[in-house]
Amino acid sequence: MMGDFLCFFIVYLCRTLYNNVENRIYVEEVILVAHLGQAPVKKGPQFIFRLVTKTFFLLALFLGLTAGVGYNQYVNGLKPVASDHGAEIKLTVPTGATTGQIADLLKEKGLIKNSFIFRVYARLHRFDGKLKAGNYTLNTSMSLPQIMSKITGGSVEYITFTIPEGFNIRQIADRLAAKNLINKEVFFDLVANGDFDYDFLNGLPNNEKRLEGYLFPDTYKVTATTTEREIIDMMLARFAREATPEFRQKAQKLGLTLHQAVILASIVEREAKVDKERPKVAAVFLNRMKKGWKLESCATVQYALGQPKARLLNKDLQIDSPYNTYKYSGLPPTPIASPGRASLQAAVNPANVDYLFFVVSQDGRHVFSRTLAEHNRAKAKYIKETFND
Repeated sequence: MMGDFLCFFIVYLCRTLYNNVENRIYVEEVILVAHLGQAPVKKGPQFIFRLVTKTFFLLALFLGLTAGVGYNQYVNGLKPVASDHGAEIKLTVPTGATTGQIADLLKEKGLIKNSFIFRVYARLHRFDGKLKAGNYTLNTSMSLPQIMSKITGGSVEYITFTIPEGFNIRQIADRLAAKNLINKEVFFDLVANGDFDYDFLNGLPNNEKRLEGYLFPDTYKVTATTTEREIIDMMLARFAREATPEFRQKAQKLGLTLHQAVILASIVEREAKVDKERPKVAAVFLNRMKKGWKLESCATVQYALGQPKARLLNKDLQIDSPYNTYKYSGLPPTPIASPGRASLQAAVNPANVDYLFFVVSQDGRHVFSRTLAEHNRAKAKYIKETFND
């Protein structure tokens, strides 16, 4: 449109000059110079004054018309692409995107008419550098100022994810990947080697189990642009709120390091189903450790197998793994899951009981025993009720 206007104006300007008698003579002389190389006859001051006056007048007219056309284009560019209800369109603004890049994204999505006008509007209204990364739901019926307001206002769409208590690190990664929040390769590289500033990670070996038990189970809000590092850091920060000085002092009184307390809590998390029984479950394992007995936790064997089984067989209890607490004494080398607050508190606040055994009942609760004979009777009853053996 602007190109057509310029061509029209140049033709109009030349025609006006040529139709003027005095100007026509001058134009003809200019043409003569172009063809014959002869200089035009010099005119007097009065002629030059009239020529300059007309030139300024025509230039002012040209600039005025150009400004008018430009203004109309600018105003039109601020209007919505669609005049009716329009269409809903998802837009992701990447972290670090410039105003120009965002303008191009909006134009590609069909949300604005002109990317240049978007940049001009941002500059005029001082929005440069204030556009926020995130995931937005926009509409083609929105005007450019409305779109700008939403992106600068940070009206970002949040993605919520929940990590249940008892999830291990692979289950956490699977859930995050299913929501397209992480790249697993990047995630596990950060788990093994990421530099996170938390004292409870000091001394832990750099491998894919390093953060096992420390990615706290909770509900989190992120955006489509939240990075793997930010997600991990968010979960570690949440764990840090539970690892209070009081928690550490209680663990120390039981003869446990913070890491050992988290390992115990993770076993309690996987073994107990009822919150009020967790302190008793923790007490059973601590009592066995005091006696030098093996923990004999089915949950640790399940972790060693890598896949959960409804019922462990005798051959499963023979697996050669440091996580097989039927074969090896003491706690396993790492937590086996992410314990929630109830299990963490149970680990450092065990019940004052002398139980050494427990078995789950059909309703999910536990039957606790002091002797092996009591335990075997409870176990036989559980097997009969559950598997009809």
